[in-house]
Amino acid sequence: MADFLVETAKGYYCSYGDFYIDPLMPVDTALISHAHGDHARPGHRRILATNTTTIFMQHRFAKQDLKSYKVISYNESFFLADVKITFFPAGHILGSAQILMEYKETRYLYTGDYKLQDDATCEPLVFVKADVLITETTFANPNIVHPDQVEEISKLTATNHNMMLGCYSLGKAQRLTYLLNVYCPEKVIYVHHNIAPIHRIYDTYGFVPLKYEIYNRKVMKDGINKIYLVPPLTFNSYFRAKNVIRVFASGWKRLQHNNDLSLYISDHVDWKDLLQCIEASNPREIWTVHGDGAMLKSYFEGKIVVRNMAKITAF
Repeated sequence: MADFLVETAKGYYCSYGDFYIDPLMPVDTALISHAHGDHARPGHRRILATNTTTIFMQHRFAKQDLKSYKVISYNESFFLADVKITFFPAGHILGSAQILMEYKETRYLYTGDYKLQDDATCEPLVFVKADVLITETTFANPNIVHPDQVEEISKLTATNHNMMLGCYSLGKAQRLTYLLNVYCPEKVIYVHHNIAPIHRIYDTYGFVPLKYEIYNRKVMKDGINKIYLVPPLTFNSYFRAKNVIRVFASGWKRLQHNNDLSLYISDHVDWKDLLQCIEASNPREIWTVHGDGAMLKSYFEGKIVVRNMAKITAF
């Protein structure tokens, strides 16, 4: 059913269940795939999300009525009108979910953002069969290959100079902290005050211990082997920072320019992983969101119907 999930000004809407997925504006019923700001917004009358997504949203949106949240467990089905809904782990960040919607014997799977690379700080992706796969296409380009994360993070051991490491505060910062703890144990990790509360939530609800300290102005002025994790705005504002090596963790090549080292670590599927997920899902149709699905459409021409629902660049 081509109109099962449609793009509206408020977000993706399912009229058969009267709900939105990751809406951009306040709605009556919102299913939230994960807590990143381009997917999770405040103001909804009813919010359905996993436990940790709910906790992240409560941290970010202090004015949101706590009674509006309904926690959804993975693998437990429920109905909105005649649509059966089940959340499955997406492997993107802690609490991220794929949303399976079943209606009239057709399975529609909204992936949200997802990845296949190992990440001990969040639930691993679960492959789900679907008739219609509604997938992000952030890196849907055959020329984009995410390198091995261990090889990437190990590059930081090549120098003992202090570093400023830019990264997204939710998910990426915690993943990097863990990777540094394991593969660069000589490094002392300091986190920006805006990242610290998210680390503490991971400390409580995550799966692995994170070893880090809270940054203060004195710590980077002396010593060696210190890494300061900062959010993007802070990283960009200190483009003239002295006596530190500047690094930004991302799958985007454009975000590696003008840095002292490149660090290609992404929380999205690359082309190869996207094809693996499609094969596992075995869909009859693919609907693409959050990116450009043109190359995917060309690749599956004559094999699987691919249509682009929107062109939105995700983080």
